[in-house]
Amino acid sequence: MKLRKRHLILYSSGSLATAVSYQAFATYIQFLYIDTFGLKAAWVGIVWSIYGLWNAVNDPLAGYFSDRTHTRWGRRIPWIAGLFIPLSITFYLMWVPPEPLLETPGVPLLLYFLFFVLAFDLLWTLVVMNWTALFPEMVPDEKERAGVSAWRQVFSLIGLLIGVALPPILAGEDWSSASTVALLIAVVTAVFFGLSLLGSRERPEFQEDEPLGFRDSIRATMTNKNFLYFLGANLMIQFVFLALTSTIPFYAKYVLNIQSDASLFGITLDVGLQNSLLLGVAILVALPAMSVWTAVSRRNGSWRTLRICCLTSAGSLLLFFLPSSFYSGVATTAFFGLSFAGLLMLTDLLIADMVDADELQTGARREGLYFGMNGFIIRFAFTIQGLITAVMLTMTGYVAPTDAILYPAQPAAAVFGFRSMIAGIPALALIIAFFLLSRYTLHGKRLEEMQADVTALHAKKRETLETATAS
Repeated sequence: MKLRKRHLILYSSGSLATAVSYQAFATYIQFLYIDTFGLKAAWVGIVWSIYGLWNAVNDPLAGYFSDRTHTRWGRRIPWIAGLFIPLSITFYLMWVPPEPLLETPGVPLLLYFLFFVLAFDLLWTLVVMNWTALFPEMVPDEKERAGVSAWRQVFSLIGLLIGVALPPILAGEDWSSASTVALLIAVVTAVFFGLSLLGSRERPEFQEDEPLGFRDSIRATMTNKNFLYFLGANLMIQFVFLALTSTIPFYAKYVLNIQSDASLFGITLDVGLQNSLLLGVAILVALPAMSVWTAVSRRNGSWRTLRICCLTSAGSLLLFFLPSSFYSGVATTAFFGLSFAGLLMLTDLLIADMVDADELQTGARREGLYFGMNGFIIRFAFTIQGLITAVMLTMTGYVAPTDAILYPAQPAAAVFGFRSMIAGIPALALIIAFFLLSRYTLHGKRLEEMQADVTALHAKKRETLETATAS
């Protein structure tokens, strides 16, 4: 099944919907509930802990049932088509609690927050996991995968730019227009998931694979040593993304002291624009940098390139200890954007290779469970990041704003805590990822041999299907 370029681009556009919804959620929902709605930071930490347990059930089961789904429209597409609209509605409602809950931000607001975090995550998992699982199936050729991955990440970076940089402009300094932000992102999410369906296709020969039972499927996946080392490394990488995006609003407000207008190239920037530029400059730099990392990956392989990228990213993160003004902050985030592009584009290529290798062992394509287990593990990044935020803010004496004092003075310990949350702790996580990836063995000659065997297996499956259809 050779797909036309327009189908692959349409499919890839779903990455914009994935990125804009997830990054807006990851970057601002914690800040919104703590710093604007007034929910206690420790309570938000409890929500993230429950959220992590929720993912212990929801992600693996979503992948397992996706692999076992058999309909005339395929295994993955029906899930996406049926749930992307409810996903967008749930996203909106999470951002706009009823006014009575905001008057006294206590247990009712906590329960509302918990319910919609879990509902949003369930729907997001089902839609995004099935959309992502289409990637190795639709694009079996290794070189073509790199090209489609590049398209996906271009759309992803655009989604990141919208989800991370635009909300401060629209929401206002006190986030009084959060509902406008939520509505815009919900609509964009729905539109681009709808567009991605127009380009999505499934390979009929894989519908005939005999799926493994749940226990056997979990065992086969979680005894794959390459996958386990990859999961540990990817958890660290995803934590870095979350630590950066969710800490930057605090970092900008209390470390860089973005409280008044600044000027850049003669243009006056209000607080919202400063926040947007600070958050968006890394994404803007990452767009051209992606072509560089693509070239490095083609020359050295995805595994080796990802390890290089972990080290360069860790070094650039440590620079966040230094800035004390808007201008130095922009320069630091721009420098980080050079490595950010590589971290973003390489992990799915490794998962696709592992799915191919697993097919040789089990005889069945099990993208759903692999991406589901990956989703389950990396969601613990939310729990880790949320707990670190709760502990750091509590232990360092963070002072929450009030209606009378929008920018309270923070103790020196809290300021250092924000620097550690965006620089030191994430840099350490990437060093751990670098060493975990050293145990991953599916690269070089072994990878080439595996790819040749998978190509032969796919040819045999197509021949078997054609013979059965003809008879």
